[in-house]
Amino acid sequence: MASISSLNQIPCKTLQITSQYSKPTSKISTFPITSTNFPSISVKEFTNPKPKFTAQAKNYDKNDEWGPEVEQIKPSGGGVAVAEEEPPKEPSEIELLKKQLVDSFYGTNRGLSASSETRAEIVELITKLESMNPTPAPTEALPLLNGKWILAYTSFSGLFPLLSRGTLPLVRIEEISQTIDSETFAVQNCVVFAGPLATTSITTNAKFEVRSPKRVQIKFDEGIIGTPQLTDSIELPENVEFLGQKIDLSPFKGLINSVQDTASSVAKSISSQPPIKFPISNNNAQSWLLTTYLDDELRISRGDGGSVFVLIKEGSPLLKP
Repeated sequence: MASISSLNQIPCKTLQITSQYSKPTSKISTFPITSTNFPSISVKEFTNPKPKFTAQAKNYDKNDEWGPEVEQIKPSGGGVAVAEEEPPKEPSEIELLKKQLVDSFYGTNRGLSASSETRAEIVELITKLESMNPTPAPTEALPLLNGKWILAYTSFSGLFPLLSRGTLPLVRIEEISQTIDSETFAVQNCVVFAGPLATTSITTNAKFEVRSPKRVQIKFDEGIIGTPQLTDSIELPENVEFLGQKIDLSPFKGLINSVQDTASSVAKSISSQPPIKFPISNNNAQSWLLTTYLDDELRISRGDGGSVFVLIKEGSPLLKP
């Protein structure tokens, strides 16, 4: 392989670097290339091509004394687009009022234990919401009425005896609900009772007729007493309060544990029995209901005698404490 060391001297002329836009800026002086300067460099190594770099010149003004501007080469790889997060929306006035209303129900046992001051506050909030009702004709928006509604508050005195049963020892009202099916014009009211040994329910079935954009007429036709569902695991509280005195239940826990297996077998046999149904045909089997506020999660209705019912749609965040 030929090498540069075989060349004694290569004269190099002076090279001037000039530009159309500037005066000569530098010169490269003549210098000899000898075997001393470049020992044993092969022609292959000397002529090895170097990487090429390209740059793109932007359009420029010829009068620009600095010459063409070289555009920076940007990476061709795809970048990751970062979406700007939208700031959280401020709650509307209606949303704030609904939250205040639900908060005011705390500790009232669905209205049974509400003080006169709390009742006045609740009435004021209800009146404000009714004036801002987003559904002025609820009976013309029947799909909004569909579904299961949980009773959160009422001023209906006819329910107070039922609610007071929840204050009995070892018995509580777990839920009061109303389920509406607008396609069949059916209404089902249900009260679920719970105790340490079993849960049961009392249900009434009814039909409704639309009488005005806000009012429906309800006619009850059947009542159902649900079969008690005994629990496999019986749990008693440490104590209960009865007639102002606390009763210690810890001595009964040993007895309960001894009959645990028996209770489990009884639960299976009783739970398999059908519920008890009975007709409703007296004069109190009809009533009317006026819906004064309705959206997708809250409903306010007024019944006979001006009583108020506030119900929350099942699954709504308003039900969370």
